Amino acid sequence: MTDFDKEEGERAYDLDRAHVFHSWSAQGALKPFTPARGLGTTLWDYDGKAYLDFSSQLVNLNIGHQHPKVVAAIKAQADVMTTIAPAHANIQRGEAARRILERAGGHFSRVFFTNGGADANENAIRLARLTTGRDKVLSTYRSYHGNTGAAIVATGDWRRMPNEYSRGHAHFFGPFAYRSEFWSSSPEEESERALHHLERVIVSEGASSIAAILLETVPGTAGILVPPPGYLEGVRDLCDKYGIVLIFDEVMCGFGRTGDWFAWQNPDFAGVQPDLITFAKGVNSGYVPAGGVIISDSIANAFTNDVFPGGLTYSGHPLAMASIVATLDAMEDEKIVVNAAFIGAKFLGPGLAELGEKHPMIGEVRGVGVFWALDLVDDPDSRAPVSGAVVAEIKNRLMAAGLLPFTADNRIHVVPPCNVSIDDVEAALAIYDGVFTAVAS
Repeated sequence: MTDFDKEEGERAYDLDRAHVFHSWSAQGALKPFTPARGLGTTLWDYDGKAYLDFSSQLVNLNIGHQHPKVVAAIKAQADVMTTIAPAHANIQRGEAARRILERAGGHFSRVFFTNGGADANENAIRLARLTTGRDKVLSTYRSYHGNTGAAIVATGDWRRMPNEYSRGHAHFFGPFAYRSEFWSSSPEEESERALHHLERVIVSEGASSIAAILLETVPGTAGILVPPPGYLEGVRDLCDKYGIVLIFDEVMCGFGRTGDWFAWQNPDFAGVQPDLITFAKGVNSGYVPAGGVIISDSIANAFTNDVFPGGLTYSGHPLAMASIVATLDAMEDEKIVVNAAFIGAKFLGPGLAELGEKHPMIGEVRGVGVFWALDLVDDPDSRAPVSGAVVAEIKNRLMAAGLLPFTADNRIHVVPPCNVSIDDVEAALAIYDGVFTAVAS
């Protein structure tokens, strides 16, 4: 690509620093990356330097930057109808819902559209409370569910603590064999003990007071924690035993990220069906803000005659719906979900495992599809996490080498778009290898 305007880049940076208030940040310390253009798996800055985007921005760019079919669909819809009230029927909204439900299958019959993942989780919690007549919501400490009232309190990590204004939330430890809370010696033992812990929490909190258990099917920002054998089935059984609604948060792990349309459909997870699914991000790669709740028959039918007391001005916004239709069609036609599974199993996963064998700093490699994490340690035996300074050095070196990373705590998350190529993966693996070698020396 040519014709990059450096003066425009300087102006973009200066405007940001003068006027934009950034999330999760101390404002004075920021030096934001300023990309100029994107295409596929690549971004360019205003100097014309190319970067492989192995962050997928916030792990949402499943179809890559500037997919021509999605861009064309947004433009075409803008020519016809840019917006419409959610009370009216709209062809794009109906087509988007139909396509989502076809991919979910099972006992799901309705989609409630939101503006993103946080308000999807808000409304899933609302649906669970209204249909059970209960108040309490259980979620894991290692989780992130969004930054609105109930969603942030459902979140388990530190971002919850300054925001605990919503009532009726309790937390428990989910399985994480590498850093086990349960002194387990195998994935199977981790699953068994985590389920025992969860049932004790259910009973101790009062099973008859619990409306929902909210889980990221594969926790993302918390570390890409692939559930061990039997865990999701066990959670489903506990929900059935105690009359609790099971919500799977697939905002990050859905729509191809794990090599399936939805993470819960992965054969290793035994196809455990939740009662509600929340989504956003990958459903249209964030080209226009959109999210939603996929609702099972039994919960949807509860509102046949009773009013659902919730709504959003931009629920099912036509531009967002057109982008969903185009995204899902393109992903189907171009076998992008199949590509994510293939790349993960044959190239990305094995390549990262080789890096783990070579570099002692990589304590564990875990993931599925194009959803991977490198857990970085000072010492492989103690598994003590590396410092923030080490992660910052790795991030800076990766960017200098032309790769845009996603970092969280002591981890590098390897999360390229689902249509990433073999060549891109091989190039990225070489960059990771060079950076870990340099940092270790």
